[in-house]
Amino acid sequence: MAERLSSSTPSDAPAGPALEVIPAGRGSPARTAWWLVVPFALAPIALAVLQLGRWHPDEVYQFLEPAWFRVHGYGVRAWEWQVGLRNWFAPLVFAFFLQIAHALGIDHPRVYRAVLALPQLALHAAMLAAAYRYMARRLASHGPPATWLAFTLFASFAPLLYLGGRTMGESLSTAFLVLACDALDREDDRARRGALGGIFLGLAVVVRYGSAAFAAAMLFWLALRGRWTALAAACIAGAIAAAGLAALDWATWGRPLHSLLEYFEFNVLSGEAAHRFGASPPWYYFPLLLVWFPVWAWVGIPAAWSRERFAPLGAFASAAYLLAISVTAHKEDRFLYPALVLFALAGAPGVVWLIEQIRALSLRALAAAAALAAGSIAWTAMPDVRGDQFRAQVTATRDPAATGLLIVNEGLWGSGGFFYIGRKLPWYNCDFPDQALDIVRRDPRVNRVITFEGRAIPELQSVGFRIVGRIGRETILAR
Repeated sequence: MAERLSSSTPSDAPAGPALEVIPAGRGSPARTAWWLVVPFALAPIALAVLQLGRWHPDEVYQFLEPAWFRVHGYGVRAWEWQVGLRNWFAPLVFAFFLQIAHALGIDHPRVYRAVLALPQLALHAAMLAAAYRYMARRLASHGPPATWLAFTLFASFAPLLYLGGRTMGESLSTAFLVLACDALDREDDRARRGALGGIFLGLAVVVRYGSAAFAAAMLFWLALRGRWTALAAACIAGAIAAAGLAALDWATWGRPLHSLLEYFEFNVLSGEAAHRFGASPPWYYFPLLLVWFPVWAWVGIPAAWSRERFAPLGAFASAAYLLAISVTAHKEDRFLYPALVLFALAGAPGVVWLIEQIRALSLRALAAAAALAAGSIAWTAMPDVRGDQFRAQVTATRDPAATGLLIVNEGLWGSGGFFYIGRKLPWYNCDFPDQALDIVRRDPRVNRVITFEGRAIPELQSVGFRIVGRIGRETILAR
């Protein structure tokens, strides 16, 4: 099918830019505008480091706490790490940088968290550069400003800015998926691009097994396009990534593909995920799509589809993934993030192409401004990351006089673990005042308390604690 498309208007069709067809992967090569990419690459990483906090416990216990355990020999082991439901690829990468920080004498949680952000910054910058190339190929005939606008629409999309720097499997995997889209979408040098895309898909799945639905959909998209060389190369490269995962699991869990098999058993075969964490109806994600989906993509994706005469790869894969997670019983808001980003990638060139059809310059500028503003609507619905608690935790435990910590009104999996404590310190969690009193009476080492929204403050003051600081909704007490 790809060979039948032409970058010029068919001779028997009416002239006019509205009928211009640009096949996927074609267009004049353009240099990446790093002056635009770098600030947008820094923004979500800097936001995550400055906020600290977490959207989901996995931001700490999926990668950071295992990395801390690997370097220091102690830490909280989430249940997944007790049964081998996860692989060590990402934690080992973070552990490498954490070991460098430790060797350099960096022991402040804020600072070594910034060190661990370096590999994620590199990955995020590579993802944005791939997105820029994707836009540039489709808007080559409209000049660099059109590419800049499409890229800015994508890179300023609220969920991408807000969640792109979080240490979640979804954030890391999405970056590899965008890189795969850029590679597989291109029709030049098919074997090499297919192999590169296959490696990126393999890494996306290794980082987050749920992304296998994306990988399968992208490979199916290649088959529908009749791009057999790229498909074969992608499958071979993906098999190499799978072999690497098998070797890693064999070395760390004692069985090839142990973590993948355990994941499949837990989430698919046994139904244990829904039993343990709850089940939701198929329409669970619909309200979230209404507030998180980029408004301009509703028109941008159909425009891109019409222009290229085939469903854009990112939109095709995201639709398949959305169907897969909708029919899966256990659902979480964070699962939607990769689909949102790939929908945005697919829609941005289409909406800019529509804007370029407006003849009046003033109306074109107004439409561009409206599209940019629409992408920020989702800021109003972004989740609470509880950054004030982690900042309070760092402040309380950096005091050399602190010998023990209690966090009131936050369960174990919502805390920052030893990673954000930064040293081997006894610490506890509880939800109610009577529990807090029992803990501080039982363990005299606990001389620092962090309490949310003033919980249990009178009770703690009655046994000798005093308020020494407030950070946001958190109060720090000491005795």
